[in-house]
Amino acid sequence: MKLAVYACDPAHSRGRRYAEGEAPTRNAYQRDRDRIVHSTAFRRLVYKTQVFLNHEGDLFRTRLTHSLEVAQLARSMARTLGLHEDLVEAIALAHDLGHTPFGHAGQDALNECMAPHGGFEHNLQSLRVVDGLEERYPQFDGLNLCFETREGILKHCSVRNAQLLEAQEPGGVGARFLHKAQPSLEAQLCNLADEMAYNAHDIDDGVRSGLITLEQLQDVPLFDHYRRQVQAEFYSLSGRRLLYESIRRMLSDQVYDVLAASQAALQQHAPDSVDAVRLAPPLVQFSPAMQQRSVQLKTFLLHHLYRHPQVLQTTDWAKQVVRELFEAYLAQPQEMPEGHAQRAHLPRAVADYIAGMTDRFATREHARLRA
Repeated sequence: MKLAVYACDPAHSRGRRYAEGEAPTRNAYQRDRDRIVHSTAFRRLVYKTQVFLNHEGDLFRTRLTHSLEVAQLARSMARTLGLHEDLVEAIALAHDLGHTPFGHAGQDALNECMAPHGGFEHNLQSLRVVDGLEERYPQFDGLNLCFETREGILKHCSVRNAQLLEAQEPGGVGARFLHKAQPSLEAQLCNLADEMAYNAHDIDDGVRSGLITLEQLQDVPLFDHYRRQVQAEFYSLSGRRLLYESIRRMLSDQVYDVLAASQAALQQHAPDSVDAVRLAPPLVQFSPAMQQRSVQLKTFLLHHLYRHPQVLQTTDWAKQVVRELFEAYLAQPQEMPEGHAQRAHLPRAVADYIAGMTDRFATREHARLRA
């Protein structure tokens, strides 16, 4: 693997929180990727929702399929930019491990429940999963991932939580939020690939569900440009093939746009190390024109899909389920598994337990506790 001078190199990793010997056939980031794939939290993503609840259809995206799509996009771009592909893949596969059941509705409800107890951030929860909540190894809690993987997982963090992380781990993954520094280019790339993937597949799932139409999407320049291009080339094409080909071309052009814009930024700032990347402005980026079109698409999806009455109806129900689960476990902690019920900070233990649930398990538990 030919790495650029600004790429993360496992031979120079900032290491793991608990020292381990090296593997004979895998680099450190490969081991991280493998640990993530074999984790319990990763398997649960198959039954955690993106926009549509898990029972609403077999072909809609889940957190698992979304994570795989992010990994594919990010890894393909990483190769061209000379970044470490295994690290990119590890970050992409782990970035949603802390998401609650029922998508953003579940996250919002859990944050409301936890407001008196420090709140709830799904990015921080993903870090909590890999740092402590996974129970697999006899020597330590969590997966004991490399600093660079953990840094990429923590995409966002409030100042308050960054200060708490810094107190626990001076100079660790929380420090950059306090010093206004950047993460690695591999982490920056995964962040942008995440945005590209969910914009594309939310168009796909939205049209498939019937909640948005190709006619409505004529008002979205980023998508409609490719739809018109496809129909000019294949004038009789319609339905699913038209939708897929339009999305494919949109994604392809976004990939090439990111590569061109990022290569120009790298040439301008000329970072000669990972540390130089951290002190530079964000370097993995869209061109200004593509960024504007991406924002227009996100605005359209917000108003026409995420706030569609049918979606809001199910998200209102999902929020109620999460709130009532939280109240029930807080009042009767013995209803949780013993390891959660006996923890000192009960509200956080309840939040950890609920956040780890799949959509269908949360629904079953809610029915059981209300029976």
